Amino acid sequence: MIDIVDAHHHIWRQADLAWLSGPMQPRIFGPYEPIRRDYPIREYLDDLAGTGVVRSVYVQTNWPVDRFEDEAAWVQQTAAEHGWPHAIVAYADFSVDDVRPQLDRLARYPLVRGARMQLHWHENPLYRFAARPGLCADPTIRRNVARLADYGWSFDLQVFAPQMADAAGLAEACPDVTFVLQHAGMPEDLSPEGRAAWRAGMARLASCPNVVSKLSGLGTFIHRNELAHIREVIEDTVNIFGAERCLFGSNFPIEKLWTSYRELVATYRAATVQFRGEQRDAIFRTTAMRVYRLGS
Repeated sequence: MIDIVDAHHHIWRQADLAWLSGPMQPRIFGPYEPIRRDYPIREYLDDLAGTGVVRSVYVQTNWPVDRFEDEAAWVQQTAAEHGWPHAIVAYADFSVDDVRPQLDRLARYPLVRGARMQLHWHENPLYRFAARPGLCADPTIRRNVARLADYGWSFDLQVFAPQMADAAGLAEACPDVTFVLQHAGMPEDLSPEGRAAWRAGMARLASCPNVVSKLSGLGTFIHRNELAHIREVIEDTVNIFGAERCLFGSNFPIEKLWTSYRELVATYRAATVQFRGEQRDAIFRTTAMRVYRLGS
């Protein structure tokens, strides 16, 4: 079996960034002192050695917004030197009047396959990223995301359950853009009511044929690599979206806080043993190959 890992949040060559030198800020994944450092490509390749992973996709890691092109250029150069990663999801600011000048700059880098601007907002400030909750419904955001279709690029969509109705509206407003839902919609409220709301939001998103779901970061809110929890989220997501619209991803190096890459992959494999061969192949290989155009 071949795994395609959306190995994102790789903190490569960011030693000049303020978050490395300033006070540790509260984060959604808890204290992060052990990973508050560079995460070089060689360490990543050592982490995945022996796991069967043969491709990876780099998803933007929140460099300063005015250095969005520097990030893409640096990852492109890393790929030229090391052969990894195999695709890039870059950052662009979709709140500006016209995002196309940014996209034109990113188009210089052949590995770019999509863009992400994190839209997730939560009542808990610790979980909050976006400045306000309704960005998915913002006309400027919708107009700019739709422009990704002209570049043949996807949009990595990061929202919580209460935002999913608006996120589905965003997907419907941009029918020619593929949306990759981050972290299976980030189920953070694990109460029966919270799970029901998450499932309802996921069903609403799944009603949009241009939305797929990434099975990644599932330990973010429990801070551990727990088989039962991961299995439940995967089963629910696959039942809602279908395996052909699901893809595996890691959240490294964040998940180094509570597990190893090898243990993470083993857990996801164990959590998917109930699926047929072609379903597992979709989750671990073919969906990512198709969405991020990773070749044969």
